[in-house]
Amino acid sequence: ISRELIADSVEASVRGHQWDGIFGLGACDKNLPGLMMGMVRCNVPSVFVHGGSALPGQMPGVDGRDLNVVDTYETIGKVLAGDATQEELKAMSQACLPTAGACAGQFTANTMGMVSEAIGLAPIGSSMVPAVFSERAPLMRRTARTLMAAVMASLNGGGPLPRDIVTRKALENACAIVSATGGSTNAALHIPAIAHEAGIAFHLDDVAEVFARTPLIGDLRPGGKYLARDVYYIGGAQVILRELLRGGYLHGDALTFTGRTLAQEVEDAADPDGRVVRRLEEPLSRDGGLAVLKGNLCPDGALLKTAGLKTLVHTGPARVFENEEEAQAAVQQMRYEAGDVIVIRNEGPRGSPGMREMLGITALLYGQGMGDKVALLTDGRFSGATRGLCIGYAGPEAADGGPIAALRDGDIVRIDATANARSITVDLTPEQIQARLTGMTQPAAPRGGLLEKYAATVRPSHQGAVTHSGGVVWMRDES
Repeated sequence: ISRELIADSVEASVRGHQWDGIFGLGACDKNLPGLMMGMVRCNVPSVFVHGGSALPGQMPGVDGRDLNVVDTYETIGKVLAGDATQEELKAMSQACLPTAGACAGQFTANTMGMVSEAIGLAPIGSSMVPAVFSERAPLMRRTARTLMAAVMASLNGGGPLPRDIVTRKALENACAIVSATGGSTNAALHIPAIAHEAGIAFHLDDVAEVFARTPLIGDLRPGGKYLARDVYYIGGAQVILRELLRGGYLHGDALTFTGRTLAQEVEDAADPDGRVVRRLEEPLSRDGGLAVLKGNLCPDGALLKTAGLKTLVHTGPARVFENEEEAQAAVQQMRYEAGDVIVIRNEGPRGSPGMREMLGITALLYGQGMGDKVALLTDGRFSGATRGLCIGYAGPEAADGGPIAALRDGDIVRIDATANARSITVDLTPEQIQARLTGMTQPAAPRGGLLEKYAATVRPSHQGAVTHSGGVVWMRDES
């Protein structure tokens, strides 16, 4: 919901003040897509710059390993399981985030930072510069000069505008870099939302097609080993873009805000280093770091980050919770069993409403040593820092009468995320599902301004959870 507020605020400011251009700077999960959505909606000369990641912390003592905020979340789970002390948790929490900036891994902020480059709205080489590095000052000055040139060109009838840049090719490029880096599943909400502002129908099925054909070459946390700082040191996101372009996984003729093509912008990028970023000939996975699953349980699809998973197949009994709070309490008290499929429903765009992210629960599971022993399914969403067999964005959501609303404790759920299957099903017939759904009452609608308006206007997850019609007067065919 905060993403929609940010996009609306950009529109209100730009239209209200009749600004000639937008320089968008954002460094946390909803700022990045919200600003880009506002830019495309307003369609004035625009540039986006990711505010940069935090530097990693360092584990106290002889270990000395890199830390990020997720380590603290998972240590909470270890404390609850009796595997860590309160003193260890305190030390971890004080060490994990030593500087300003977005969370250090390939979570939602850094994923969308890379998307801003791949989609053409950001300077090439900008997204992986850490927030506290002095290089950011000259980067901002160079970017501002380029934006002012674009503004002047626009006033004289030339220069690319955001809707010239955000085409179907650019959107596919954005999806490709998400898959190639094992990025945040939230990108599959945000990229369709940016497309919607450009008048392009680009939904979860379109995202899934790109995910499936793009190899995983970035060994980045949470599924891998390295952080945004490490990508910066080996040459930035352009290393990944150039390697994908070499293999034919990107549209090099897609336009960027500079007026040059993506291929022109990345032609001088360095080669992959072989650790942080692999060559295409030696990928971590040939079918990408994310997958869209479908079946009788999620006809509109559901999302899973496959990067770093030890197993892609799981069958087990459902353990159903009606909201995040119920599930959180049960997980904290370890009221679940190995093999369970923990189901959290009524957390979708309309049912929540607002679609909260559930990093706390997924991190607790790993902290308790159960992250690879259970599966989790929700019609809500996760943090980009979530790892494990955690399937989110299940559609249709429970509040829209989706099959997830029919699940009961003990129903057998089958998950197969292998490349040839990509399925999620429940051992129920269509007639059994429909019989359970018949007569079910929906939760009461929220009362009060923001949440009530959001629940009344939001579209499903597979359409990006957007809240307006998309300006049908300029909807265009980009097929």
